[in-house]
Order: sequence, then C-alpha cells, then structure tokens
Amino acid sequence: MKSAVPILQVEGLRTEFRNKRNGWFPVVDKVNFHLSAGETLAIVGESGCGKSMLAHSLMQLLPSRISRLAGGIIRLGDHDLAKLSDTEMRQVRGKEISMVFQEPMTSLNPLMKVGRQIEESILEHDHCSAKEARKRSIELLDMVGIPEPMARADQYPFQLSGGMRQRIVIAIALACRPKVLIADEPTTALDVTIQAQVLELIDRLKSEIDMGVILITHDLGVVAEWAQRVMVMYAGRKVEEAEVETFFSGPSHPYSQALLSSVPRPDALIGEAKMSQLTEIPGTVPPMDQLGPGCAFAHRCSRRTEGCLAVIPPLLTLPSGTSVACIHAEEFAHDRH
Repeated sequence: MKSAVPILQVEGLRTEFRNKRNGWFPVVDKVNFHLSAGETLAIVGESGCGKSMLAHSLMQLLPSRISRLAGGIIRLGDHDLAKLSDTEMRQVRGKEISMVFQEPMTSLNPLMKVGRQIEESILEHDHCSAKEARKRSIELLDMVGIPEPMARADQYPFQLSGGMRQRIVIAIALACRPKVLIADEPTTALDVTIQAQVLELIDRLKSEIDMGVILITHDLGVVAEWAQRVMVMYAGRKVEEAEVETFFSGPSHPYSQALLSSVPRPDALIGEAKMSQLTEIPGTVPPMDQLGPGCAFAHRCSRRTEGCLAVIPPLLTLPSGTSVACIHAEEFAHDRH
C-alpha cells in the first residue's frame, strides 16, 4: 500500500556540467518530483534526455571535476542529500538509497566472488560479523531467486548467466533494505522472459520491504504494466508527469504524444494484412550545452508557434492532475475534449 507521505522529495534540482567551449551548462534543470513508499515512478524519454544524469545526481555519483550540483533539495528521510559531504553520502548510499545499473557485467567486480560482493555492502553499513554477513548474503541470493544460493555465492560473475548477474546486482542494491531503489534500465540486454522475471522480482521486493522504486526505461510497455506514475524528461527538464492511466489515455505534452505514437501497437494488426507505418519524431535531442531560450522540443514539434521559441514554458497543472510544461497545454487539452 502506498504511503501518503513521500519518502523522497526532490525540488528544483539542477546539475551542471562543464566544457571548454561553453563553461557550465545544465544537464538536469529545475526538476521536481516526489516518491512514496510502495510506489513505482517511471522516468521516460529518448537517450540524451537526462534520465541517467538525474539518477546519478540523486546518488551523488557524478565526477566532481566536471560536474556540480548547482541547486535544489533532495530530501530523503532526515537527510538533504544535496548538502551531504562525500563521507556522509557514503553512509547513505547503499543503505537508504540504492541503484541497479544498466549493465550488470560492468557493475560487478570480475575478480571477486559474487557472495563477497554482497557481503561488502552489509559489512560497510550494518557493521555485523563476517559470519552474519555471509548468512545474509545467502538469504539475499535466495530472495532474488538464485538457485543453489550457497554454491552460487562462491562463483565469479563470468560463471553466471546475464539474468543471474542482474539478480546479483539487485541483491547488492537491496542488501541493506533501502528506502529508495533506482533501477536504471534494469532489463537492458536481457531476453523477454528474463526481463519479465526481473521486473516481477523488483515489484515483489518493493512490496515486501515497502520501498519506493524509480524505474528508468525506454520501454513504454514496461511503464504501463509496472509503474503507478510516469515522468517524461526532455533535454534535462521535466515536461510531463501524470498517473499512468491518465498518461496512456491521453498524454498532454506534444513530446509525450510523439513518444506514444512512435510505439508499435499490437491492435493495429487486427483485421489488417500489415501494420501501418509508425510515426517518426523528426530530428534528435539537442545537445544540453546548445539549448536556446524557448522550449527545447519546439524545433521538432509540429504544433509549435512563435511563442514556443521565446520562453521556457513553466509547469502547469491541468484539471486531470497532470503537470505539463507547454504554453499550449490547456488549449491542447480543450481540443481533445
């Protein structure tokens, strides 16, 4: 059951990168959202829209030499993660907020047995004995559905299948029962059957330990099945946020509409010899250091006006409860009705 009180509250988050040509520029720009216990928030958008940058900002994992947290609040329990030192953040990371990375083979140490890699997190945060950490690592392997957990604990990552490695990564992330789990494309490179098993596992464990899940994905089918809310990002900004049912019944931002129109629809095959041609979104996501003064999506939007090129649109809340950053949002909503 979802908690009414958010366990994670993000307000005005701005992360900047630096290059020699343009100096500091935003890669995450004034993003707001919240997450409750027992809830899954999906974050979607094309590659380069800032989804992973947002996740790494929350975890404070970006390289300090070329990046900085330029503003905002990341409230998790009693902590504002934006104000923690590196030492303080190491005490929170893995214990209260954890992350499942895209590629498990690069997330795991190839020279260390997987059981030991789980034990490391337990020993770091819970300060228990090595014997107790070993016992808990076996229990975690069993919890995430690894067969023969005692034997698997003494194997190296290369000895395991892709699906098993992903389960190991999840076990590490859940070792200290975090309040928030960030799953960044957790089913990348897995076959369809294993994808479903991994998502079912995350959803089950979410309920068992009452945590909130941030699911970053390109797959709108995954969003429809596993998430309760969806947030659409474009060029480092939030352009829409809505309940999943509301979003799929009629997205409000032109970019969200274009994303849905570009997805194959199985029902399009019914009564037809072949599927109709998919709608293509013209152009590409602009580089973050080359954004103009107006809406970042305007140059790809078929419904743009001169006003779209002049100012960055503020977030509006529609009667449906959807938040949308488009100066024509209310007009488009009226047209649909």
